[in-house]
Amino acid sequence: MPPVDRFILMGMGGLFLILGIALVVWGKREESGYYNSLSTRTDVRKFLERESRPRFESLKVGGWLAITVGLVMLAMGGAFWLWG
Repeated sequence: MPPVDRFILMGMGGLFLILGIALVVWGKREESGYYNSLSTRTDVRKFLERESRPRFESLKVGGWLAITVGLVMLAMGGAFWLWG
């Protein structure tokens, strides 16, 4: 494998890692903002009766998947670089 391909693989892994961390943080902020807005309302019944917002859960799951893919790509690039 040419050296340029190893660095491209590692760069893509780093990009996925950064994207995954950003998605997990964004999901946690969405979740805390949603529940904080519920706790400050006096009439919570209308919020509990309508559908819940699963968007923050999907952001966190997608973030963890992106982190996993990024770590695997970084490990592969590092292995190719070391044992080339």
